[in-house]
Amino acid sequence: MTELQIWTYAVVGLSFALYFYIAFKAQAGSTSEFYVAGGGVHPIANGMATAADWMSAASFISMAGIIAFKGYDASVYLMGWTGGYVLMAMLLAPYLRKFGKFTVPEFVGDRYYSKTARIVAVICLVIISLTYVVGQMKGVGVTFSRFLGVSMEVGLVVGMVIVFFYSAFGGMKGITYTQIAQYVVLIFAYTIPAVFISLQLTGNPLPQLGLGSQLADGSNMYLLDKLDQVVTELGFKSYTDKHDSTINLFFLTMTLMIGTAGLPHVIIRFFTVPKVADARSSAGWALIFIAILYTTAPAIGAMARLNLMNTVQIGPVGAADGNLVIEERPQWMKNWEATKLIAFTDKNGDGRLQYYNDGALSKAQADFAAAEKALADATDKTKAQAAFDKAQAALDKANTDAAASKFAGYGWKGNEMTKVDNDIMVLANPEIAKLPNWVIALVAAGGIAAALSTAAGLLLAIASAISHDLMKGIFTPNISEKTELMASRIAITIAILLAGYMGLNPPGFAAEVVALAFGLAASSIFPVLMMGIFSKRVNNYGAVLGMLAGIGTTLVYIFWFKGWFFVKGTEMAANVPANWFLGISPEAFGTVGALVNFAVAIIVSRMTAPPPAHIQELVESVRIPRGAGTAIAH
Repeated sequence: MTELQIWTYAVVGLSFALYFYIAFKAQAGSTSEFYVAGGGVHPIANGMATAADWMSAASFISMAGIIAFKGYDASVYLMGWTGGYVLMAMLLAPYLRKFGKFTVPEFVGDRYYSKTARIVAVICLVIISLTYVVGQMKGVGVTFSRFLGVSMEVGLVVGMVIVFFYSAFGGMKGITYTQIAQYVVLIFAYTIPAVFISLQLTGNPLPQLGLGSQLADGSNMYLLDKLDQVVTELGFKSYTDKHDSTINLFFLTMTLMIGTAGLPHVIIRFFTVPKVADARSSAGWALIFIAILYTTAPAIGAMARLNLMNTVQIGPVGAADGNLVIEERPQWMKNWEATKLIAFTDKNGDGRLQYYNDGALSKAQADFAAAEKALADATDKTKAQAAFDKAQAALDKANTDAAASKFAGYGWKGNEMTKVDNDIMVLANPEIAKLPNWVIALVAAGGIAAALSTAAGLLLAIASAISHDLMKGIFTPNISEKTELMASRIAITIAILLAGYMGLNPPGFAAEVVALAFGLAASSIFPVLMMGIFSKRVNNYGAVLGMLAGIGTTLVYIFWFKGWFFVKGTEMAANVPANWFLGISPEAFGTVGALVNFAVAIIVSRMTAPPPAHIQELVESVRIPRGAGTAIAH
């Protein structure tokens, strides 16, 4: 066993022991403690737990990876996810806390005086939460597969068992205090390596300032200028320039913002505080705790990309000795190769590794190889031959284009770094920078904490929706608390198994999968909450049809480009800007779905009878900031 493995087992093991101890000590003894921690959590503690709940594998593992490879265009993730918290704090949290219920579907059912509305809200919540938790399971698998030396499948199973233990038995009370511990672990795990790497590259201990500082190598170049120079010399797009369309960036930002404000597993956190004012205060504290990580992410992304490029391109571009000798590649590359999340092929046989933008050549080569195999295995040779001919034509064109590029003059025959998964960048960064093993182990613990903390919150949201909203609220209202808790734990078990299965074949990187979940929340939950609080005229028919229209439109659009139910090979069109509606990507389409939701709900409500007088009075009373007690079940 290596020193790194010893450190990893020790740090991860101690952190898990702490989580288990807290979950065991804080076991929920009632449904109130299970769902909302008894309504007695301090705003600062709740803010910290909310931050851990919120900062999932997408934030910890994947966001900096997307920033590393997309640069400026990825800034929308920072703006959308933090801006959404402001929306939540100002527009939703205090009013929902004043209403005083356990869950979002319960609010929807009571506000729209309809069991049907509550059922539709449950369906939306389960779809959102399952999509979201798939991203967490991928993060768990990535982290375990690398640092514990196990396969992705085994890593997922271990993560599933751990999540089940403290989410099923601790409930919201156990999760709240576990997540406070997890926040401390993940924030140290994120910032300590960033401080080390910032010092290495710029001499500045604050990564937020290091991002805009000069390099410490005496070149007098700023870090971002150097990164732009390195990536453009190798044919990649400039790191600091905008490349995506303005309309897609705008819609993606809006989707992430209103999706944040409509996330059921985060909203439920604001039912755990004693007073309405504490709900707004909790959101404020959560924003501060989240900002510590989010202001560090751009620096980590840029520094990780620069370190990666410098590892492979060790000298001038085109020089005979300018590229890494494959046999002399560093240990971190060998470690990650075992996970199959990084891969290379020596296409020109020179024993050195070329990492550059070869246009469409690498994709055309991969597509041709797949088409060639499909033709050999096919029973319907006519159809397979047509696909093969198309792939052959694309490869011929790509070869012609590549031959005309400057890289052909260096003897390069295509990008040899055939795979670098975005999701490895934060985890691999300390290894690339040759930081101490205890720092690398700390990052492993932080990555696992980030994925598991959010997964637990999502699973609790699913459990409460099924056991509390469907069973207790609609189908079996007279069941005992003991039976309800048992039902919620069964629901968690089923949800974990589903999420684990889907986590093996996710429809994208962790942050991309999570962005899809935000689109679903934006198109279904956010509009119905906003109208429920601020409009007395929207009725039950409008709410139900609006939710169905919003999430239905968004789901169909996502499946159209990502495959039906995310099954590969079932896509109706290639997921490229030329095929998108108005140039809006599937991740950004939630805003369109929200507009559909608002429009349908308002039009249908205007065409049908207004809500009863007592519901209109209820809407008025919710907006008065006094008189809220502990969250209760009705």
